[in-house]
Amino acid sequence: MNYDLVIRNGTIVDGSGAPAYRGDVGVVGDRIAALGPITDKGSREIDAEGHYVTPGFVDGHTHMDAQVFWDELGTNSCWHGVTSVVMGNCGFTLAPASYEGRELAVANLERAEDIARTSLEAGIDWSWTSFPEYLDAVDRMPKGLNYAANIGHSPLRTWNMGEAAFEREATPDELARMAVQVREAMRAGAVGFTTSRSINHETPDDLPVASRLASWDEVRALVGVLGEERRGVFEIANEAAVASRDPDERHEYYARLRALALDTGVPVTFGLFASTIGNELLAVIDDVNASGGTMFGLTHCRGVGSVMSFLTRMPFDGFTEWKKIRSLPLAQQLAALKDPAVRARLVDDANNAEFGRAIGAEARRPKYERMEVMRSAHLRNATVAQEATARGTGPVEAIIDIAIETELKALFSQVIAPQPEELLFPMLRHPATAMTFSDSGAHVSQIVDSSIQTYLLASMVRDREIFTWEEAVRMITHRPALHWHLQDRGLLQEGMMADINVFDPDTIAPDLPVVADDLPGGGRRYLQRATGIAATVVNGTVLFRNGKETGERPGRLLRGGASMANG
Repeated sequence: MNYDLVIRNGTIVDGSGAPAYRGDVGVVGDRIAALGPITDKGSREIDAEGHYVTPGFVDGHTHMDAQVFWDELGTNSCWHGVTSVVMGNCGFTLAPASYEGRELAVANLERAEDIARTSLEAGIDWSWTSFPEYLDAVDRMPKGLNYAANIGHSPLRTWNMGEAAFEREATPDELARMAVQVREAMRAGAVGFTTSRSINHETPDDLPVASRLASWDEVRALVGVLGEERRGVFEIANEAAVASRDPDERHEYYARLRALALDTGVPVTFGLFASTIGNELLAVIDDVNASGGTMFGLTHCRGVGSVMSFLTRMPFDGFTEWKKIRSLPLAQQLAALKDPAVRARLVDDANNAEFGRAIGAEARRPKYERMEVMRSAHLRNATVAQEATARGTGPVEAIIDIAIETELKALFSQVIAPQPEELLFPMLRHPATAMTFSDSGAHVSQIVDSSIQTYLLASMVRDREIFTWEEAVRMITHRPALHWHLQDRGLLQEGMMADINVFDPDTIAPDLPVVADDLPGGGRRYLQRATGIAATVVNGTVLFRNGKETGERPGRLLRGGASMANG
C-alpha cells in the first residue's frame, strides 16, 4: 500500500485504555489505514523510537469562538497536543448577532470571559447574522485545529430581545423565535446548546449576562429542541444553588437537572470539581445514567487558578498606592519598587486595604500559603509564604523582592479552589467524566489552562504515577470524543481520522508561560508552549514537528450529526 505518512517504531497508546504496544501507524489521506508492523514506505515518515503515539487530545470546554478568526494555529492548545476543540460553552458565542447588533453580543462575554473589546473589534469581521452563517464563516477560515461549536443562550436572547434580554424573561413569541433558531443551528451542525446561570458571569456594567434572566421553563424549552432533533449536548454553567449552604436549595436544583436530562433525552454536562458538592453532583450523574439518561461532568486535573505578574496584573492593582505605581511604564515601576519609602506604602496598602468589588469583582485577598512562585509549570513550587519565611520578610515584601530580582518577569500562581486529591483522583477516573476544562480562548491574561493535558501527563502520570499512561490518554482522547459524539476521533484504529500525537514520555511537560502583546489591537495574554512533543498530526497532515509549525492548516469545522448515542 502507498502511505502518505508512516509513524514507525513507536509505543502505541490507542486511547481505548488497552495496554500499550509497539507498532507503526500508516496514514492514507486523512485517515488511519493500518496499524503496524508496516513494511511499505510512506511519502513522509516519522521515526517514533522511544516515543508514545496517541490520538490527538480533545478539549470539550473552550471559548475559542472569537480567537479562531485571528489565530490560525489555535494557540495555546495546539502546543499541548490538542487537535480538536469544542467552543461556545457557558452560553457565550458570537452568533446570532449582526455587525450592527454586535455590542449586545460582546457585552455578554467581554467581562465574563475576559476577552478584550479591542481584540473583538480588531480581530473579527462579523460577516454573519445567524448561527448557521457563523458556522460557515468558521468553515472558511484556515485552521490548524478542528473546531466544533455550540450555540449559546446569551446571544440568542440578545438577538431576539435586545436590551430587554438583560432585564426580564422572554415572552412566548420571543421564546418561539429562539426555538426556531436553535433548531436551525442544530441542523446546520452545532454540537450543542449552552447556557450560564452562574453568579460569576456578569457584563461590564455589573448586570447578569443575558442567559441568567431566563426562566427554567425557557431553558427546558430550548433544550427540548435538541431532544426533538435527537442531536447535540446541553452544557450549563451551574447556578448559584450549587454553592448554597442550604442543602434543600442544592437538591432542588439537582432535581431540575435530573428531570431535564430524563425528560428531554438530551445529554447534560457541566463543570465538576472535587469537593463535597462535586461528589453530590457526581451522585446525580450516576443516578441519571442509571435511569436511562445521559449526564457527564467536565473535570480539571489541577484546579482552576490564576497566574499573576507585574507584566500583567497583580491582586493589589486596584489599591490607591498600587495604582500610582502600576500606571507607570515598567522601567519606572521597577525603579519605584526599589525605593524603601514606596515599598513601605505598597506593603501597607496590600496588607490593610479592603479587597472586593470596589477594585474589581474578581479581586480576592491572596492566600499566601497557597500562592506559588512559578519556577516550574508541572512540579510543585515554593509558596509565597515559604519564600517569605526563608527571606525573613512578610509575603508582600517577598513578592516585591522576587519581582525586582527577575526584572518584573516573575510569575505567581494560585488555585482558586483547591481540589483534595482523595476526591479528585476517583473523579478523574470516573467513566462519566472528561478531563477537559481548559477555558482556552478566555481569561487569557489570567489563566493558562490550555496546558492541562500536558500537565496531567507530566505531573500525574510520569512524575507521581497516579495514573497509567493508558488511563490518562483515554481521559483526554476517547472519553471526550465519545461524550461529544466525535465518532471518528479519539482512537488510533483503522478507519479513524488521523489526529495523532507523538511524544517523549520522559520529557513531555508544559513550559512556563510568557507574556505577549500579540492579540488584535495589541492586547496582552499569556503564551505557554510545551516540551517533548515530537509531532502533532491533524487530519493526516503534520501540523507541528519538533515544536515547529509546518505551515500547514489541516483543521476543519466539525459539524454535529443526528446522533444521541450514549457516551
